[in-house]
Parts: sequence; structure tokens; C-alpha cells
Amino acid sequence: MFTSLKIYQLLFLRLIFILCLSAVSLFIFQKGLVFTALFGLLVLFILLIEMYFYIKNTFQLYDRTITSILQNDFTSDFSKHKSYQNYSNLFKLYESLKNKENEQVSKDIVYRSILNTIETGIIILQKEGSDWNIFLMNDFFSKHFDVPKVSKWKYLKNHLPALCEIIEKQDFQEIKTSLEIRVNQQDTQIFVMQSSRSEIYNRDYFIVVLDSIQNVIEKKEKEAWVNLMKVISHELLNSITPIRSLSQNLQDLVQQETISAEDLDDMKSSVTTMLRRSDHLQQFVESYRKLAMLPSPKKQIMELSKLIDNSCQIMNPLFKKEHIEVINTIAFDRILHIDPQQMEQVFINLLTNCIYALSNSEKKQIIISAEVKEKRIFITITDTGNGIEKEIENKIFLPFFTTRKEGAGIGLTLSKSIVEAHGGYLAYRNDEGITTFVICLIEN
Repeated sequence: MFTSLKIYQLLFLRLIFILCLSAVSLFIFQKGLVFTALFGLLVLFILLIEMYFYIKNTFQLYDRTITSILQNDFTSDFSKHKSYQNYSNLFKLYESLKNKENEQVSKDIVYRSILNTIETGIIILQKEGSDWNIFLMNDFFSKHFDVPKVSKWKYLKNHLPALCEIIEKQDFQEIKTSLEIRVNQQDTQIFVMQSSRSEIYNRDYFIVVLDSIQNVIEKKEKEAWVNLMKVISHELLNSITPIRSLSQNLQDLVQQETISAEDLDDMKSSVTTMLRRSDHLQQFVESYRKLAMLPSPKKQIMELSKLIDNSCQIMNPLFKKEHIEVINTIAFDRILHIDPQQMEQVFINLLTNCIYALSNSEKKQIIISAEVKEKRIFITITDTGNGIEKEIENKIFLPFFTTRKEGAGIGLTLSKSIVEAHGGYLAYRNDEGITTFVICLIEN
């Protein structure tokens, strides 16, 4: 019956019982029953001691729970405690905070695991007073720079003075720069450093990210070589496999004692196919040689308008044949320092791609425009075709990649190389399905 009562109810009942016993003992004492009254007082004393320990245990349990919450110590399990029902709300709060703490710890473990698997040096500083302490240092930073996972900024300065001096010079503000750091006490490498500063729950954090330029370049080069070898091997196999099969067939035919007219036709057909595939393979190798041995540009002074006019004049017969309208919206002229032949080749390649893109379009237009920003000229060529599919957008500049049966797949790659040799760049944009190529050149 009493187990279901709350603490304050049990305490109230104890007080009522003690008061009643005190009144009875006093009444008995007044009646002259001294020994009976003394016995009642003894029982009263025992009840007071019991109530003292009851109150003490009650508040100790309460204090222990609150202390555990304040110290983020959620190792205790109060669910089996005999007073659990009396402190149900308190223990519900404890369990709720315990679950949140466990969830946060799990997230921290996952985040730290992710940071430790990244091949980029990351260090996070936390400000305490006027000093900075190391809040987190990932494994790559520690291993790559041979720095132990210290907790104080002054210890890090002893190991990486070049990095720390730059950060202190900028007063722990956001930085984006490059610096040289000696790695493993022998090799000096160039790193790109980016930092940011943020305040979270009144705590100041400074995040530093170090990425090796050499590693980035090597990674990009590796990816480029892998993609290039895939294309080359695919193209070579497409020619070598049928040639080998036809050669095997010819060998079987010539080993016969007599050759029929039908066999002779097969031999002629096989030789013709082999020659065609050999010509394709020779053209492919020649395209690769042309791409790999691009000569340095022989720059001359040339007007932008003349470059556009010459390129369009070369392509004009094809425009008329395909009924394509070319709109030149460039209303100004600029002087360029370029190789005329190479840059004309770039425009011819891009305009040829536009003609192919417009082959199945009802509205056939090519729009050429330009603008000048910060001594750079941005020339854009836009067509009203269906655009390039998103699945192949990242492949269009790869050597020998093409969606046309008759294409060699070097037009855009060659154009990109030519523009870059002139100190500019060639980029692609897809604005709501509309294809736009941007040529950026330095104004003379």
C-alpha cells in the first residue's frame, strides 16, 4: 500500500505519526505512567532517527543524480533503484540526457574517424583565455609532419615554426595562402593553407587545413592518365580485334588446296576491312601525335573582330548548307596577342561542334558574344541545340572522347590546350539545357 506513495506523502505520514506519538506519550506521562511514557519517548526517538536517515538517503540520491548530470557522468543505472518511481521525472531527465550524450559521443567518434581518414592535414585550435590549445589534430597531420598529438600551441610551434609564424602574424584570422614546410626533416613541400575562425557556444575555434599541392597534382595526373588509357585501349581494341579475327580467317582460307570464287570474295572483303581499320588506327595515332606535339604559339597582334570574321568566313559554307543563323553580338573591338592559325582552329572546332549539336534542332542559331573584365576578354559561343548530357559533361575535354561516329575526339582537347598555351582557359557551361563554351584570353 505504502510503496505507491510519493516521498512527500511518506514524509507527511511520518510527521503525523511522530506528532501523535508525542501527544500520547505526554498524555500518559501526565497520568503518572512514567515508564510507559519513557517507552513511548524511546519509540519516538527511534522514529526520528529513521526519518533522519530516510530524508538523508532521499537527498543523497537526488544530489548524486544531479551531480552525475552536471559532470556528464552517465555510467550509473538508476532504473533498478527502489526509489525509482518516486523520482520518475528526475530519472527520465537523466535518461534523456544520457541518450543525448551517447548520441553526441557516437557522432564525435564518427566525425573524428572521418577526419582521420582524410588525406589532408587538419588541426583545430580552441581559445582558452588568451591562449590557444589544440582541440583536434587528425592522423594525417600528425604522421605527415611527424608531429606528436600535443595539446598546447607552444609545443606545436617547436615542431612547425613556419606554419605557426604565419598564423600568429595574421592574428589567428582567416587565411588562404601557400607555404613551404619541411616534411620528415628532409623534403620541403609546398602546401595550400586555408583557415577559418568561428565561435560556437561562446567558444572560439580556429580551423587550419593544409593540402599538399604536389599530392593534388599527382592525383589529378593519375586520374587523367587512367581516363586517357581507358580511351586509348578502347580505341586500339576496336581496331586490333577485328583485324586479328580477319587475319585468322585469311590464314584458314590460304591454307586450303583450292580457293573457290566465294572464298576469294571473302578474302577481298577481309582485306578491304583490314585496310579500313588500319587507316582508322593510323588516323588515331596521328591525332594523338598532333595532340601530344602541339607547337608553341607564334603570337602576333590581331584584332578580335578580325579573328571572329575569319573563323566565321571559313565555316560559312557549312552554315549555309545546314541553314544555321550566326549572330555576332560583339559591339566592341580589342587587340589580342595570339597565334592566329591556332586560335582560328579553336573557333573552327567549337563552331563544328555547334553544327553537330544543331543537326536535329528546329531553331538553328549560333550566338557569339564577348565581354571584358579585369583585362581579360571572355568570348562565349552559344548554340540552340539540345545541350550536352550531364552524364558526359566531365568527359568532353578528355582526349579521344566523342559521341560522333566520324569524330576523332581531339577537337575540344586540342582547343583547350591551345587556349591554355595562350595563358587563358576554355570552359563549358550548361544554362538550362543551353550549351555555352567560354574562351578566356588576356587582353593585350
